[in-house]
Amino acid sequence: MVQTEFPFTLPRGYVDSDGNVHRNGVMRLSTAFDEVAPMKDPRVQTNPGYLVIILLSRVITRLGDLTHINPKVMEGLFSVDLAFLQDFYRRINENGHSRVGVTCPQCEAKFEVETSSVGE
Repeated sequence: MVQTEFPFTLPRGYVDSDGNVHRNGVMRLSTAFDEVAPMKDPRVQTNPGYLVIILLSRVITRLGDLTHINPKVMEGLFSVDLAFLQDFYRRINENGHSRVGVTCPQCEAKFEVETSSVGE
C-alpha cells in the first residue's frame, strides 16, 4: 500500500488568534492539480513567491486542532516553519517518504533517519 499522508512536527508552531500553538500536522502527497491550480491565482500571478503559500495550504490536511488549512494560516507561520514545510513537501513528493540518508561521523556507516518529527 502506498503511503499518501505524512505526519510532521513544526519547529516553532503556528500560533492562532487565541494564542494556541499548533505544531503537529499531516501533509498529503500533492497531485498534479495541486501544483497547477495555484498558477491561476492572482496572488501568484503578481507575486510568484506566493505559490508556496497556496500549495502548502492545499496539501496540509491538519495542523494541531485545525482541519481547515487556508493561505491565511500559512501566512501566519514563522519563517523557520515555512522553510521546514517546504523541505518536507519536497522530500515526500520526490522520494515518497520523509527519510533522509545520513552517515555516522564515527564509524562512517550509512543509514536512513525518519525526519517527519525533525522540528522537535
